[in-house]
Amino acid sequence: MNEPDVDAVKTYLLDLQDRICDALAAEDGKETFREDAWERPAGGGGRTRVLAEGAVFEQAGVNFSHVFGDGLPPSATAHRPELAGRRFQALGVSLVIHPRNPYIPTSHANVRFFIAEKDGAEPVWWFGGGFDLTPYYGFEEDCVHWHRTARAACDPFGEDVYPRFKRWCDEYFFLKHRNEPRGIGGLFFDDLNDWGFERSFAFMKSVGDHYLPAYLPIVQRRRDTPWGERERDFQLYRRGRYVEFNLVYDRGTLFGLQSGGRTESILMSLPPLVRWRYDWHPEPGTPEARLYTDFLRPRDWAEGG
Repeated sequence: MNEPDVDAVKTYLLDLQDRICDALAAEDGKETFREDAWERPAGGGGRTRVLAEGAVFEQAGVNFSHVFGDGLPPSATAHRPELAGRRFQALGVSLVIHPRNPYIPTSHANVRFFIAEKDGAEPVWWFGGGFDLTPYYGFEEDCVHWHRTARAACDPFGEDVYPRFKRWCDEYFFLKHRNEPRGIGGLFFDDLNDWGFERSFAFMKSVGDHYLPAYLPIVQRRRDTPWGERERDFQLYRRGRYVEFNLVYDRGTLFGLQSGGRTESILMSLPPLVRWRYDWHPEPGTPEARLYTDFLRPRDWAEGG
């Protein structure tokens, strides 16, 4: 069977949200996730889960959404005019984890499915998603582990898959107005349908299933590293880059806001505290400067950097 199966995708995504929330709550040990179920007036809804003020995670948000309707927002049709006038469904899990300890990186993951249909025509559908890592203080072993796990998610689907989606991630999570990457990348893919439904769905599941093995070992390695005001100040400054990307470039944020999604759920990806400074640069030779010189540039981390 190679026809799109929305119910199978939804079942997987709901289970993925459960598994990720259970693992993160167990790792935090202090707080659990608050859940808000919501409905979209134009059709569909979701369940938003947020863990706030935890022992390990200052804020962690894990969203499931399934929205549908008779018309798409401009963000979806601007480059795909063939979608105009079609009924659509969009469903996915999206998460952003903002840790308390500045030595633990922020992480983001997203897996999603989109289908647009109209009578008398073949459906238009695709998968998208990926995961990426945004460290404040760089550790090569963390970057190598993250990217080798990303490569393992791709390996069953062809040796060209990881290099292609790794490069796409480097290009996508780039702040053009800063001329710098958001972090050290990972995987990014979109419009995936040329493998057929079953294989494309299997790949999306592989990416979703590899997120926890990629992130939790890094959390466990760094969670007890001592830190002070200097590290906290730099963390809050660098979080500003995260906000800039999400509000200026992120496709999911734009789609959610333009399609009438729940604003609180869409913006739960933003950090609870952030700081901007005018024209600030780290002192050369400091650990903060090393983030820019050694980590915020494309590197072949899966081969050891």
